[in-house]
Amino acid sequence: MRQYVLGNPFEKGTTLGPLVKQTGADFIREQVKLAVNNGAKRLIDVKQFKLDDGLSNYLAPQILINTDHSMSIMKDESFGPVVGIMKVKTDDEAIQLMNDSDFGLTASIWASDIEKAMHIGDQVETGTWFMNRCDYLDPQLAWTGVKNTGKGCTLSKVGYEYLTRPKSYHLKI
Repeated sequence: MRQYVLGNPFEKGTTLGPLVKQTGADFIREQVKLAVNNGAKRLIDVKQFKLDDGLSNYLAPQILINTDHSMSIMKDESFGPVVGIMKVKTDDEAIQLMNDSDFGLTASIWASDIEKAMHIGDQVETGTWFMNRCDYLDPQLAWTGVKNTGKGCTLSKVGYEYLTRPKSYHLKI
């Protein structure tokens, strides 16, 4: 994340632009603040990202460690460049905690064993999941969520069908 360049997305070299809405940036800043006040530790110094003045919708990326499942950053959607990392004892505990959320848009499972990742991915209540990444959209794959996230589907044949309006003709001659 330290390699990201926060800036105008129309400028060459920018790898991270502003959030769409000021309220989104404010929400994430509040999530981070609450997590830090409750024991989480920031790994990224926001001063490295000059455009993040704490007031605009330009938001520095952030990695938080020492998080726990009571924190909003771990249970609620952020829709910004922030991730909380939490230690768990078993895969079953990870699955239980991942499913203990009102949301289920995307999950990212980091593993060196594909079979283990597939086993976990099959049990996670999410519309989309990744293995060893969470930064890529494939237009041929559906992008969808479950629970209180993702009303509908985008991308893929399924997503584009939603944009069409079929019409049936029943003619008798």
